[in-house]
Amino acid sequence: MKTRTWILPAVVLLVSYSTAVAQITSTKTVTGPDGQTATKTTTRDGGNVNTTVTGPNGNTATRTVTGRGTGDVNATVTGPNGNSVTRSTTRGSGNVSSTITGPNGNTATRTVTGRGTGNVNATVTGPNGNSVTRSTTRGGGNVNSTVTGPNGNTATRSVTGRGTGNVTATRTGPRGGTVTRTRTRNR
Repeated sequence: MKTRTWILPAVVLLVSYSTAVAQITSTKTVTGPDGQTATKTTTRDGGNVNTTVTGPNGNTATRTVTGRGTGDVNATVTGPNGNSVTRSTTRGSGNVSSTITGPNGNTATRTVTGRGTGNVNATVTGPNGNSVTRSTTRGGGNVNSTVTGPNGNTATRSVTGRGTGNVTATRTGPRGGTVTRTRTRNR
């Protein structure tokens, strides 16, 4: 019976302490050589971070990040003129997808599939719709990568013999030129 009398207050104290430290705010002030100051205030709460920078003339810029520690993270930066840039990132099952939206509404995307496997593909698409793709295959001490540009031209890089002491790396450019480098190490 006496155990219950001290456990309940201890649990209440623990819960109130963990709630109280869940949000952390820090403020930093920088003073320039002419005496003007700028202030940066950052508040962290769970997976969210809010930062405000106030310049010497009172203009502010903000950065807000939500969802840190989860598979979906959103970040927005707003300048003193009110224009914003947003990046939304989704991660899961070895895949990552990011979309950046500029102040004029144009978007750029980056998609990566197959992370954690031997075959990784990454595609970046600009606001004009043109894409660049990189495909990488790893296995048995070998790595092969191919980059394909928006016009269909390709460049490759092949590395063989990793982990053996005899490594050969070959690069081939989009016009067919090839450079090979071999490194031998005595074990």
